[in-house]
Amino acid sequence: MKKKVLSLVLCVAMVVSLTACGNKGKESSNNNNNTTAPTATKAPNATPVPEVKLGYEFGLDKIFHSDEPVTYSMLFSDAAWYPMVDRWETEGVFAKIKELTNVTLDVTKIDSGDYDSKKALLINAGQSAYIIPKTYDESAFVDGGAVVAVSDWVQYMPNYTEFYDKYSMEADVKTIVRADNKYYRLPGMKESSLQDYTFLIRNDIFKAAGYDVAALEKDWTWDDLYDVLVGVKAYMVSKGMCKESDYIWSDLWCGTESGQGNGGNLLKLMGASYDVPSGWAVADGMQYDAATDKWYFASTSDNYKQFVTVANKYIAGGILDPETFTQDDVTANNKFYRGETAIISVNRSQYTAWHQGLDEGIGKGNYETYLTVYPKGNNKYTSENTRLENGVMIASKALKELGEDDFIKMLRFVDWLWYSDAGKTLTKWGVEGEHWNYVTDAATGLKVKALTENWFCGGLGIPVTDETKQKDLRLELGYAGGNFWYGGSNEQLTDNFTPVMQDYYARVAADRAIKPLNPSFARTEDENDQINLWKTPLIDNVNACTLKFVTGQMSITNDWDAYVASCKNLNSDKLEDLYNEMYSRSK
Repeated sequence: MKKKVLSLVLCVAMVVSLTACGNKGKESSNNNNNTTAPTATKAPNATPVPEVKLGYEFGLDKIFHSDEPVTYSMLFSDAAWYPMVDRWETEGVFAKIKELTNVTLDVTKIDSGDYDSKKALLINAGQSAYIIPKTYDESAFVDGGAVVAVSDWVQYMPNYTEFYDKYSMEADVKTIVRADNKYYRLPGMKESSLQDYTFLIRNDIFKAAGYDVAALEKDWTWDDLYDVLVGVKAYMVSKGMCKESDYIWSDLWCGTESGQGNGGNLLKLMGASYDVPSGWAVADGMQYDAATDKWYFASTSDNYKQFVTVANKYIAGGILDPETFTQDDVTANNKFYRGETAIISVNRSQYTAWHQGLDEGIGKGNYETYLTVYPKGNNKYTSENTRLENGVMIASKALKELGEDDFIKMLRFVDWLWYSDAGKTLTKWGVEGEHWNYVTDAATGLKVKALTENWFCGGLGIPVTDETKQKDLRLELGYAGGNFWYGGSNEQLTDNFTPVMQDYYARVAADRAIKPLNPSFARTEDENDQINLWKTPLIDNVNACTLKFVTGQMSITNDWDAYVASCKNLNSDKLEDLYNEMYSRSK
């Protein structure tokens, strides 16, 4: 079941598909609103039906367009590093969506650091917008009836169903199916899994300290990286770049702004290296053991103890700044931009932004960077092993207030915007001829997308080449933003990859592996309620103690047994038993 990570990504990024999506499952804009619901993991194609005037156009290879102006409300996760501005609605992404579809999106902006909590408050109070994107975990909203079981309605979404069928997404989507054999989030679907998050290092400093990361990264472990960073720090101290009391790693996506109180990205990456969920991936702490064919509470396992021991080593050794788990993201970035730190987390959408910060802080030509393949723990797995991304929930109030026919109309708009090739291209790249064009790549002779001379885009990893006339497409107009752009074919996911990104993904594919998906099973409503009841205090305890272990506020040697006991007192054993009962029932 083991797969190599994105073995085809590099070649897909360099070869433009010569065939368009077939006509299988193509819906006509004359289809009526047949209401037969599909099974949860089956996304059937619509059956041709008698001609009915709908008042809008939709379908494969068609831009959704309403005959009459219509407005749909939408929640919006507003990221501080590319905040939404009025221009997005007057001439940017929202204006273009309105021009093409005759749909106005009535946006409720929520700061990304508070998005999950405030989204939950609005949904639970019955005040949510109709469309709820950027949703990673819908479990809290399933049983209360606040969101629609979207699996009952995907048959009306031709672009969604075509992708589902073309790339055989049934097994992946099955992982989000609930006990009622339905799912409640329209997931972003990917042809292949991508390990997006990794580390950017100041390669000029590493080289000067005597370390060739490109030669080391293939097999290096977290202990190896620690040893390298000790050497790098010694070099920096010797050159007066920092003091012995300073830290040379102070990371972002882990603290008050985006770390969610669980250690965020860094502990997710490190935990996955030891086959345990942590940080952003902590969920309910449960993990499947293929050797025993059983589930166990991973947050008190030997692997977890090994993971927090290694993480603590970085802080105890004066390498990793403990403020990583409390500071905001801008603070972490600025330490890197000023040259105070030599390593930082990065993803493909922020790669260019980090270089812009270095240009301002250190100066062009005064540094060299390198995208690493991050270290192994006790396995070769990347932290990503699913082809599902965050997705879109639909509030039940939309069905109630719009009525069935207009609700289906809204779903077909959602289908175009999030799942059609045209919708994905628009929200990622902007408008052809205005923001980007196809050009011939000098090295390959193939047609590739390239921004026009007036634009660069940090979100696409495309750097500025002329500061006198270029502006950032994402900052100015809202394209290439996280509320819309996720999922797609390998070609769609990689059509903005620079040679640096292509090289990184090729190295990941060669040197790491994708872990097989955990088996899925259904929960009853009562079981889901019970899990949520146990989960909140239990995982709050896990997160608090994990951060204390990592930062040294609790002793792994002296306090581990008490921590395990505290988890058992909060029903970790009962959670484990319930998981195995549900799993046995599904076999």
